[in-house]
Amino acid sequence: MGKCPECGAWNSITEVKLPPKSKAAPGGDFSGFAGAAGEGETEILSEIPLAELPRFTTGFREFDRVLGGGIVPGAVVLIGGHPGAGKSTLLLETVCRLSGTKKVLYITGEESLQQVAMRAARLGLKTDQVRAAAETSAERVEGLVMKYRPEVLIIDSIQVMYDDAVSSVPGSVSQVRECAARFTRIAKKLAVATFMVGHVTKDGALAGPKVLEHCVDCSVMLEGGTDSRFRTLRCQKNRFGAVNEIGVFAMTDRGMLEVSNPSAIFLNRGEKEAPGSCVMVVWEGTRPLLVELQALVDETQLANPRRITVGTEQNRLAMLLAVLHRHAGVAMGGYDVFINVVGGVKVEETAADVPVVMSLLSSYRGSPIPKDMIAFGEIGLSGEVRPVPSGQERLAEAVKHGFRTAVVPKANAPRKPIEGLTVHAVSDISEIIELV
Repeated sequence: MGKCPECGAWNSITEVKLPPKSKAAPGGDFSGFAGAAGEGETEILSEIPLAELPRFTTGFREFDRVLGGGIVPGAVVLIGGHPGAGKSTLLLETVCRLSGTKKVLYITGEESLQQVAMRAARLGLKTDQVRAAAETSAERVEGLVMKYRPEVLIIDSIQVMYDDAVSSVPGSVSQVRECAARFTRIAKKLAVATFMVGHVTKDGALAGPKVLEHCVDCSVMLEGGTDSRFRTLRCQKNRFGAVNEIGVFAMTDRGMLEVSNPSAIFLNRGEKEAPGSCVMVVWEGTRPLLVELQALVDETQLANPRRITVGTEQNRLAMLLAVLHRHAGVAMGGYDVFINVVGGVKVEETAADVPVVMSLLSSYRGSPIPKDMIAFGEIGLSGEVRPVPSGQERLAEAVKHGFRTAVVPKANAPRKPIEGLTVHAVSDISEIIELV
C-alpha cells in the first residue's frame, strides 16, 4: 500500500511483526503468579556428578593445547582472523584428520564444494569420509545436522548464514546473533562439537555483535600477516581450559604445519652482537616462550620525538621512559625511540618491562647485551622491580635453550642455584643500569 488511508501520507506504511502470545499465561492473567510461567525443576549443585569431559584430539598438538587439551563434545568454538590467515585451511585439515574416527559435516557458505575439494586435493588430504554441503540457510543446516547426526560440525562462516525468521540481510547484527544462538542450541542438545569461522573488521576485532563471543565456549584468533609464513593461534576465551594459550603453525604449500618449538623460530638471531637486542621470557597460557626484543634510540630531527612500538604497548613505553628519566637520570627526550618484538609476537604482560629498559639502555649507550642473557620483570613507577608469575618455569625454559645469564626480580630469584645459569637478582632500576 503506497498511500495511508488515514492521513494521506505516501510511502509511510511499514511492516510490524507482532511477537507470539505466551501460552503459559493466556490473556496476560498473572493472578496468583504460581505456575504462571510453568513449573521448572532445580538441582542441588553438590549432588550433580562431576564427570570428566571426554575430550578427543584434533590431530594437531598445538591446536589441542589452545583448546585446553582437545575438543569437548558439544563445545562451540569461534575462530577469527584476517582474510588469508588460514582459518578454512586449518579447519579443513582438522575435519579430514577426524573423519577416520568421527562423523564430520563441513558447511561452506563462501566457497563452492568444488573449491573445497580442489583445496583438499592440493593439500593431499583424505576426504573419502568427509561429508560437505554448500549452504547458507541456518534452517537447512539444522536439517542436515538432524539427518546425519555428525560429531563435528564446521560452519564457514557465521557471517554468511541467515535465518528466515529474521528480516535483515546476512551478516547484520541480528542475523549473526540469531544464527550463532541457533547453532549453539543444536551443539548443546545433540553434543555436536561446532567450529564457526568469524570475520574480522579493519581494526582486527571480530565482526558482528559482542554477544557472538559471549555465547560460544571458546574464542580463538588466528594471527599472522600475509608476509609471514608463521601463524599464531591465540585463545582469548575458553570455558574448558586456560586463556591466552598460543599455538604456532607454519603455512606451507602442503597446508598448516604445527611448530613444536616456537622459541627456536623467534630466537633466530644474527651471529654478531648488536646494541639494543635483548631476549625475554614471556608466559603464554601454560608455557614460557622466548622472544627477542629490539630497541633503537636515535637522535630526532623533529620537534616531538617519535615513540613507536610493534608488539608491545605504546603507553607502557612512555611510562618506562619517564621512570628512566626520574629515577635513573637517563633523559631520552631528544631521541626517537623504536621498540620491536621479533617474529610478530604480541607481548601484553608486564614482564617485558626489564627487557625493554635493558634494550633501551643498550641502544642508547651503544653497548651490546650478551647473546646468552635473558631477562624478565615488571618495573613500577617508583623504579622498583616487581616479581612476575611462573619465574622458575621461565628460568628452566631459558636453560633448555642454552642461556647462561638471567636478570630477574629479587623475589623471583631461585632458592637453589641452577646448574649452568648465573642469576642476577635486581630490586630497582639503578641495579639494571649497573648491569648494562
